[in-house]
Amino acid sequence: MPSPTSPAEPVRGLPGLRRSGTVTELLFLFECATREPSQLRPVAERLGLTVQAASHVFRQLRGRGLVVVRDGRYRPTVEGVAWLHQSLVRLGDDVRLYVERLHVIRSTRAVAAEDLAAGTAVSLDIVGGLLTARSGGGGPSHGRVVGSVRAGALVEVSDLEGIVPITTAVVTVRTLSEDDLADPRLSRRLAAALPDGRGLLGAEGLEAYRSLERATDRPIVRFAVAASALEAARIGVPSTVVVLARDLPLLLSAFSVGNPPPLDVRPLPPLAGRPRRRSGARS
Repeated sequence: MPSPTSPAEPVRGLPGLRRSGTVTELLFLFECATREPSQLRPVAERLGLTVQAASHVFRQLRGRGLVVVRDGRYRPTVEGVAWLHQSLVRLGDDVRLYVERLHVIRSTRAVAAEDLAAGTAVSLDIVGGLLTARSGGGGPSHGRVVGSVRAGALVEVSDLEGIVPITTAVVTVRTLSEDDLADPRLSRRLAAALPDGRGLLGAEGLEAYRSLERATDRPIVRFAVAASALEAARIGVPSTVVVLARDLPLLLSAFSVGNPPPLDVRPLPPLAGRPRRRSGARS
């Protein structure tokens, strides 16, 4: 059966190696290009194949016009050299990309959750979006404190092992209607709807920002709101975003790419125990 790979279609990076026999074909052709062997046995021995398997690979490559026997030697064709070169270049580019994205960290800084003495074994986790070290080396990610520090200070942690577990946080979206903007109790409703504790607070649009500004003294993100909420969610920090109902589709479109965080989208609720009486107004 003809191979799906052709001289005009080099191996497509690392995923392309999943096709059975691709690695062997590349190695076989490389042997032919660099050694020009006169027999298959030495090639088979170097590749860990039987002579019969090496012969099968040769026939496959010859059928695709990538290798020939010329002057008693196994040699790649011009197309074969081009296919081998382009495939190896793509593989090299892919490997470099993977390596660049794989950051091997042996030491780091973290916030000390308590007083820590030099040499103390610590576990690392994310608390409020901050890498935090606490005594005890039994966590999924752990290391040792380089110097003594007080609680709340930055501490150098070396001999790192493991991966810090991060649970993606929820992005809470509360929508405002035009009637909500006219509600004299809007500030109290917004204040009651905001969660306690740490977290990012954002407002999409001028009306949402001005309404939220009157309801809280907390800092409010008003630029790149969706991007900020996405970044916060990835490090375990929850977000609450206020937006006009008419602007909701545009906001949600920013969460539709990649791997979006969990979203909780609902209208702003009325004040507890005091249902609204405005005609046509809904929460």
